[in-house]
Amino acid sequence: MAKKVGIVGCGLMGAGIVEVCIKSGHDTVVREVNEEFLSRGLARLDGSMERAVKRGKMTDAERETARARLTATTDLSALSECDVIVEAITEDRELKGKLWQDISKHARKDALLATNTSSIPLSSLAPHTGNPTRFMGLHFMNPVPVMKLVELVQGIESTEETIAEGRAFVEGLGKTTILAKDTPGFVINVLLVPYLCDAVRLLEAGVATKEDIDEGMKLGCGMPMGPITLLDFVGLDTTLAISEVLHGEFGDPKYAAPPLLRRMVESGFMGKKCGRGFYDYGGGK
Repeated sequence: MAKKVGIVGCGLMGAGIVEVCIKSGHDTVVREVNEEFLSRGLARLDGSMERAVKRGKMTDAERETARARLTATTDLSALSECDVIVEAITEDRELKGKLWQDISKHARKDALLATNTSSIPLSSLAPHTGNPTRFMGLHFMNPVPVMKLVELVQGIESTEETIAEGRAFVEGLGKTTILAKDTPGFVINVLLVPYLCDAVRLLEAGVATKEDIDEGMKLGCGMPMGPITLLDFVGLDTTLAISEVLHGEFGDPKYAAPPLLRRMVESGFMGKKCGRGFYDYGGGK
């Protein structure tokens, strides 16, 4: 059954979530903080859908029909009629908490509320929603239109009905789900972040080139993508933020960000989304 969906944030993850929602038949509202960010996010969405057409994944007519389901805005009040609201902003606990306070002024009491956080415990966000029993985690994987998994996260107060609704919504998008309890990093990033950080440490120590590290994990361990390339796709800033959350929560040095990763982020090399990370995606620019 089609629902009206609100997506808050139209960055790399938000635009991907918007895309799968409108392709699945949901009328969707996407909200950004200003027109500049909104235009940038919509350009990312349109580029992705154009590539899907060129690859034969959808027709021009299907793209136009899907695109017509989308309303773009900078006004949070546009979420007031939404059945599902998914927050997909940057991995910052304070920013997310403040945003949920603002969303709570407009969200319906029966709306399903979800955060796309990849590491922040729901217990630190749920009180800000004003409706913690209807709040859960929907952690989509990047790139959202391609990756099949969504990690469902059950908060301390999330009801079984809320989790069931979240699962049904996500499976209606053609995704497969796993369920995790509310702990920092959940399942995926508790396992993934030490692996990525160790790859950076190998590079930092001069043990091997980034190309050889990637090739080794692809051919030696059957990974579809090497860890350095994966870092660029995830976003170096996103990985750094997740690392800091996990290290702060657990205190385990395996989650500590390598100095090289921090220096890359400080230098503005965030990964593929900005044209340069460990690899250069600038196309000669």
